Amino acid sequence: MGQTVAPYDGEKFNNLEPFKAKSFMDLMKWRFTSSREEWPEFVDSTQVIPKKRSDKEKVFYTIINHATVLIQISGLNILTDPQYSKRASPFSWIGPKRVREPGISFENLPPIDVVLISHNHYDHLDLPTLKRLSDIFKPEIYVGLKNKPLLEEAGIVNVYEFDWWQQRKFKDIEITFVPAQHWSARGMFDRFETLWGGFYMKSPKHKVYFAGDTGFGSFFRLIKEKLGAPDLAFIPIGAYEPRWFMKNAHVNPLEAIMGHEELEAKQSIGIHFETFQLTNEAYGTPRKEFNEAWSKSKKVNKFIAPEFGQIYEFID
Repeated sequence: MGQTVAPYDGEKFNNLEPFKAKSFMDLMKWRFTSSREEWPEFVDSTQVIPKKRSDKEKVFYTIINHATVLIQISGLNILTDPQYSKRASPFSWIGPKRVREPGISFENLPPIDVVLISHNHYDHLDLPTLKRLSDIFKPEIYVGLKNKPLLEEAGIVNVYEFDWWQQRKFKDIEITFVPAQHWSARGMFDRFETLWGGFYMKSPKHKVYFAGDTGFGSFFRLIKEKLGAPDLAFIPIGAYEPRWFMKNAHVNPLEAIMGHEELEAKQSIGIHFETFQLTNEAYGTPRKEFNEAWSKSKKVNKFIAPEFGQIYEFID
């Protein structure tokens, strides 16, 4: 691989603000010296059926689950980090298990034009879901550098790799892969070997940012400076405890609000919560702590913890 914009030493990628990877002993300390809050076995969920195509002048979005969002923009259907499996795991019998059904059933998805994959963790890059999408809709699928072989080995087609700040035009939407503060791995020995990031979509009328999964960093301001303040931003608010272990790569609700303020987004939407128990906090804690933090914030524009399985319209 030639020179990249993202920090890369020939074997591993890094962040704009590097942090030391947690060790196996750190992992054991987390698992055996702290306790996880109880989660419900299952939560009743609302499901909706979206229109096959939206008005080209409008933007609609549906939080399906976790970081899976249907964004209907400029008459196109874009799906982020699609995860329809029962577990966010390489195994069907162990690993984080979903506690709610997707807000749009797979069978009720509209024709998907583009799929955006932020990074290769199992709760964001789910090969069975991607294979189904590829077989049925043949969408263009966008991933960070060195992720393409994984998908192609699974028989997934139309895969495009991106470096940070690299762009691709799909019809009248310009899509840019942007930095995030995170890491990658599918196993114990491949950390930082594939690139992670977020996506910035620019149509003739709207700008939409999807953060994927991230810690807090200067990249929020950098995205705004390079590409402009987004009209609509999707920012994670869950999977953040304990802080000593999670802080580098996962924002908590207060840091999510700080990111929203750095972006100067007109509207931000919380994602990455109430689906898989990945960390220590209770099921309802991210929403509760977000609402408390937002009530005390400077109230820059609008930021909500949304309901799942509900179609929202962006209103300027």
